[in-house]
Amino acid sequence: MANQLTLSPEKLAQARVLVVGDAMLDRYWYGAVDRISPEAPVPVVRITRTEERIGAAANVAYNIVTLGAQASLLSVMGDDEASHRLEELVAQTRISAHFGRDSKLKTTVKLRVIGRQQQLLRVDFENKPESELLASQSAVFETLYPLHDVVLFSDYGKGGLAHIVRMVTQARDAGLTVLVDPKGSDYERYRNASVITPNRSELEQVIGAWHDESDLRARVHEMRRALQFQALLLTRSEEGMTLFDDEGELHVPAVAREVFDVTGAGDTVIATLATMLAAGLSLRQAVPIANRAGGIVVGKFGTATVNHAELFAPG
Repeated sequence: MANQLTLSPEKLAQARVLVVGDAMLDRYWYGAVDRISPEAPVPVVRITRTEERIGAAANVAYNIVTLGAQASLLSVMGDDEASHRLEELVAQTRISAHFGRDSKLKTTVKLRVIGRQQQLLRVDFENKPESELLASQSAVFETLYPLHDVVLFSDYGKGGLAHIVRMVTQARDAGLTVLVDPKGSDYERYRNASVITPNRSELEQVIGAWHDESDLRARVHEMRRALQFQALLLTRSEEGMTLFDDEGELHVPAVAREVFDVTGAGDTVIATLATMLAAGLSLRQAVPIANRAGGIVVGKFGTATVNHAELFAPG
C-alpha cells in the first residue's frame, strides 16, 4: 500500500521547497438555479454565497505548507484589487511570499459560477507581465534558491516564467532537485530539469499521439535523453500515473474513490512529490504518496489541499 511509508511531521517540517510560477486568485460564486433566462437559453443563477481561494502556483505552495513543510513562493502579479486580495489570503497561510508587482499587469482571476453542485461557467481575467519585472524576479530567485532543498516551477503559461531556462540551470548547477509542471509544446525551455509532470493531453502536444504503451515508452525515453530530464511523471487521471526514469517505468494505479472535482489535482500531485523529495525520499518512494494525495484531493470541491493526517491515514 502507498501509505505504508510514513514520514513524521517533524521530518516534513524540515523540508524546504521554493515554488516559482504564476499565482492566481480563484473565485467561486454559488447560487440557486430555478429558471431559464427569457433573454437567451441559459440558466439564471441567483448568487447566494461567494468564496475565494488561492490558485495555481500559490495553491501548489499552499499544498506544501498544509502537509507541514516549508514553502516559499516567488511570483509576479498586478497592483489591483485581486492582487491585494490574493496577498491577504496568502498571508493567512505559512507560505513565505515574494511577490513582484506591475501596475500594467492584470492579476489572473478565475471566476467559477456554481449551480446545483455543478460548474456552469468559468470567466478568466488576465494579461502578460512586463519583461522588465520578470528580470527583477530572476535576481530575487538567485537569493532564494540556495535556501531550499527543491525548486518547483509551476508553469501556467501566463508569462511569469520567461527566464525559466536560466533559473533551471542555476538550481541544477547548485545540486538542487528541480521539478516542473509544464505548459505548452516547448519543453526545450525545461532542459536539464530533474522531473517534469505533464498530464496526457500536455504530453501529447509534445510527443504526438501514441499508439500503445510500447510506443509511449519509446517516445518518452527518447525525449528524456534529448532534453536530459532525469525522469518524467505522466499523470493519467483514472489510470493513475506512470514514472519514466533510468530504471524503466513505474506505474501506480489510481486510488479508487468517487471523483468530485479534478480542479487543482495536478497542483497537489507535484506539491506532494516535491515535499517528499525535500524530506529525503527517493523519487520512486515519493510517487505512490503523490498519487495517493491526488486521489484524496479529487474527492474535494475546487482547489483543495491534503494534510498529513489524511495522506498517512492507516488503511
